Amino acid sequence: MIQGSGEQNSLSVLQNGMDRAKSMWSRLPDTDENEDDLVSFLKKNDGGGVESLDYEVIENYAYWDEQAQRGRLFVGYSVVVKWLYALFIGIGTGLAAVFINMAVENFAGWKFSLTFALIQKSYVAGFIVYLAINLGLVFSSVYIVTHFAPAAAGSGIPEIKGYLNGIDIHGVLFFRTLIGKIFGSIGSVGGGLALGKEGPLVHTGACIASLLGQGGSGKYHLNSRWLQVFKSDRDRRDLVTCGCAAGVAAAFRAPVGGVLFALEEVTSWWKSQLLWRVFFTSAVVAVVVRAAMGWCKSGKCGHFGSGGFIIWDISDGQEDYSFGELLPMTVIGIIGGLLGALFNQLTLYMTNWRRNHLHKKGNRVKIIEACLISVLTSIISFGLPLLRQCTPCPKPDPDLGNECPRPPGTYGNYVNFYCSKENEYNDLATIFFNTQDDAIRNLFSAKTMHEFSARSLLTFLVMFYTLAVVTFGTAVPAGQFVPGIMIGSTYGRLVGKFVVSFYKKPNIEEGTYALLGAASFLGGSMRMTVSLCVIMVEISNNLKFLPLIMLVLLMSKAVGDAFNEGLYEEQAQLKGIPLLESRPKYQMRKITAKEACGKRVVSFPRVVKVADIVSILRSNRHNGFPVIDYSRNGETRVIGLMLRSYLLGLLQSKVDFQHSPLPSDPRGSMPTRHNFSEFVKPASSKGISIDDINLSSEDLEMYIDLLPFLNPSPYIVPEDMSLTKVYNLFRQLGLRHAFVVPRPANVVGLITRKDLLIEDSEDSDAMELQSTSVRARRRDRRIHTANGDVESPLLNGLLVNNTDG
Repeated sequence: MIQGSGEQNSLSVLQNGMDRAKSMWSRLPDTDENEDDLVSFLKKNDGGGVESLDYEVIENYAYWDEQAQRGRLFVGYSVVVKWLYALFIGIGTGLAAVFINMAVENFAGWKFSLTFALIQKSYVAGFIVYLAINLGLVFSSVYIVTHFAPAAAGSGIPEIKGYLNGIDIHGVLFFRTLIGKIFGSIGSVGGGLALGKEGPLVHTGACIASLLGQGGSGKYHLNSRWLQVFKSDRDRRDLVTCGCAAGVAAAFRAPVGGVLFALEEVTSWWKSQLLWRVFFTSAVVAVVVRAAMGWCKSGKCGHFGSGGFIIWDISDGQEDYSFGELLPMTVIGIIGGLLGALFNQLTLYMTNWRRNHLHKKGNRVKIIEACLISVLTSIISFGLPLLRQCTPCPKPDPDLGNECPRPPGTYGNYVNFYCSKENEYNDLATIFFNTQDDAIRNLFSAKTMHEFSARSLLTFLVMFYTLAVVTFGTAVPAGQFVPGIMIGSTYGRLVGKFVVSFYKKPNIEEGTYALLGAASFLGGSMRMTVSLCVIMVEISNNLKFLPLIMLVLLMSKAVGDAFNEGLYEEQAQLKGIPLLESRPKYQMRKITAKEACGKRVVSFPRVVKVADIVSILRSNRHNGFPVIDYSRNGETRVIGLMLRSYLLGLLQSKVDFQHSPLPSDPRGSMPTRHNFSEFVKPASSKGISIDDINLSSEDLEMYIDLLPFLNPSPYIVPEDMSLTKVYNLFRQLGLRHAFVVPRPANVVGLITRKDLLIEDSEDSDAMELQSTSVRARRRDRRIHTANGDVESPLLNGLLVNNTDG
């Protein structure tokens, strides 16, 4: 049998994803005679420090009693509540995104307005104020993360992806993590660091969904019993999926892209009912965001206005493209794959070095590191444009509406920075000394031919790429969408300049190549295709670019996959999150379930002494235990699987303790004593441990009958089944445990597709099975009942009727 647990279960090889870095797999033996070395290697890579989630429905006596008490109206009630939760998640995530963007835009607006006002008199004073504001915002962000919400650091997408994959990580979905994510993002993004707020928005949406699903936060007394409807891991998984899609929809104003992002990137399991709710949640987010944008256009939101959210409308850009342009577009895809793979590898090295050397020294070092990076970023973004000569403004075109130079404190092109004449602009300051949203808008802009020189674009590409690598992994909320867009749009515009000079066609726009470059870098780094393609189309508002975006995404992903894995997958491995990827490793075909499972199985008898339960729970960290019973002839049989959480709940309540070591009636008074929610711990929390339970000496001498609380029908696999099949079962069904049993000697029956086709009759209590075999069995039962003296063989009339399925 498999001894299941979050840390030491017998399929721990499955729980850690079987997906280590390719350098590890290169050391694996390929020959059959070294197969034992392969199995031992897999077992050494045990993912400790995390716990699996229970997505399986435990159909024990408590479950069926609870289902019977709910009645018929509960089904409709639960459906209505799920849709209401989807509505609340959309509204909450949309409002959180509005608040974050409004705060970031206002802080950045005040910062640049004050700096531009001071540099009119003294550039030194302007730099000091610019540096101080950035430093103060970054310090506030890193202080919040290190002292209040450590789980709010980073983008949060690898952790949420792990949660939806079946891995529970402590603190990821806490209320304080939500607060730290919101206010930490404001400080880190407003402070000008080379990171974005889109990844944190995904994490924010997931936290809002989780908190709503469990009725709020009990620690801070912000909870309500009326909201505590869904407490199982299955229901929470669906809510968190809605929150992830809402986060992307709020970040990019891309509702369809949010749905596809949740489907492609973060979830491991999907169903049609969930698709509808996720789509509805994203639509609600779009409505909330649009309403906020319309309300802020009148100037009620300070510096936050039409340019606040990330959307770069280039519908007036390049109208058409020629066949000859496909070659440079393919080159952009290749460049994106190379630079994206390099970015993943460099950030992996940097993050690994931080975790092993720097961040072990405490929070003070984390704060100093983030502040030093803030100072470095401020020096580069302010100092490099000072070294660049200004360029004369182009002739004004009233149709374009691009004012040169732009007035201080407003977004747009042509920034006048350290220029000797009024009708000049600094092209490097236009993208460097600016908010990231405005810099991207400048790079995507159409009808601005030759605005940026090749030297300025190359300088910005090298410096910002370096800053993005160095900044990634600091103890602040950080997303990589916007930095990736900035990096890609820079080299995309650089390639566009060469295309314009080579083809000499008036209809070619450099901004088009900037958009394709942004898509290529994100594809080469994050390895998303469908969702990213739709997001780029939605934010550009130009459907004509769809085939081109598809081309560069396919090229960049293919090139990037040749070197390493995606950014989120590598970061998940580095953080010890054991993801089960969509495809098992080839080496699993040569391993059987018996070879992979643990040899030492810890089990319980049906009626067990409390002292024995305490001893076993303290001696190991398993989360699942087989329960053994004995038949009348003395044969041992397995009657089910008992979860650790259920054992702890029984020990804490003490209501099921009995003096007799004999089995009790499972259908007695037990169902009135417990509710299913008593055995479910809050999301991303450690729950209770055996050390938290106080038991007297009299309690230790009592007994518990485990039959009413165990899972009587766990999933079972034969011992010679390949590990590939077991892997697919775990991932597709969301399993946490499985029993490995010897090859059975008898067959009770055979189920085919027809046996699963059920239709409702007029009487809702009667269900008619469409399978002819079921009808035959019913007829056989009637015959057997009428002729009690006749015994028919177990499989009579069954195997033949099912062979046509």
